Order: sequence, then C-alpha cells, then structure tokens
Amino acid sequence: MCGKDSQKAARMAEMMLAKSPRTNDAAGTNAPARPRILVAEDHDDTRLLLRLLLERRGFDVVEASDGEEAVRLAESTRPDLVLLDGGLPRLDGLAVTRRVREREKAARVPIIFLSGHAETVARAAAFDAGCDEYLVKPDGLDGLTTVVARHLARDGQS
Repeated sequence: MCGKDSQKAARMAEMMLAKSPRTNDAAGTNAPARPRILVAEDHDDTRLLLRLLLERRGFDVVEASDGEEAVRLAESTRPDLVLLDGGLPRLDGLAVTRRVREREKAARVPIIFLSGHAETVARAAAFDAGCDEYLVKPDGLDGLTTVVARHLARDGQS
C-alpha cells in the first residue's frame, strides 16, 4: 500500500485498537492454549492491522501473504480459524477455501472470507467455495472480533 491507502489503514488500526481492550497475557500460567488464527492477506499494512488487533485480544496469529502459503499453513499449523483475503496472489481466496476444505486436517476450520466486494455474486461464490462468514473490507472489520469470537465459541475454542 502507499500514500492514502497506508494512511487509511493506519487510521483504521488506531480506531480498532482503541476500541479493543487488551487481554491479560497467560504466559507462564497453566491457562489453556490461546486460539490460533491464520491471517492470509497480501497487503502488509492490512495484515499488520489484523495481527495487532488479534494479538491484543489474546490470540496467537500465523500469517500468510499468498494463497499457496495459506493452504500450506492451514494444514501444518492447524489454526482454530482462518481470516482469508479474497484477492490473494498465487491462489485467490476461493481456491484457497476449496483446497482447505479438501484437506482432512483443516477441512473443519472456520473460514472468514474478507473481501472488498459487497456484491451478492461475490458473496455467493465465497459461500459456495465453503467459507463460513463473509465480511466486506473495511466496513466489516469493525465487528471482526465479534465474528471471530462467535465462530471460535461455536467450535469450543474460546
């Protein structure tokens, strides 16, 4: 990102972090393992924003910057949830969703599809590919932690 996009991402990060309370760090205690979230996003600024937001909420974050890496990490790191950008290089979000759903180790992980497209057709394609939720960037990111918590609770992870 450059120029206005970077400034917009920085402002959005500041607003989201201000709204997001910091959680206590469970390091060194007998607390259960923190849920692991795979963030697959090719824009460095957006990926950083998501990582900071999620880590501040107490999640472990694994990052992928392209679709092939996302599929590999979904299987090897066994995340509890995937935040997936629809416009990744190498494999787009639809292809990543389909491939993750084909893999036995990762087939059941909740996938939250993040897209800049609000059209019904784009949303339907993502659900047809197998995603569990569809959020439109940047507006849908405001409620992201609520959506993440809902899907992790459904799977008994939070």
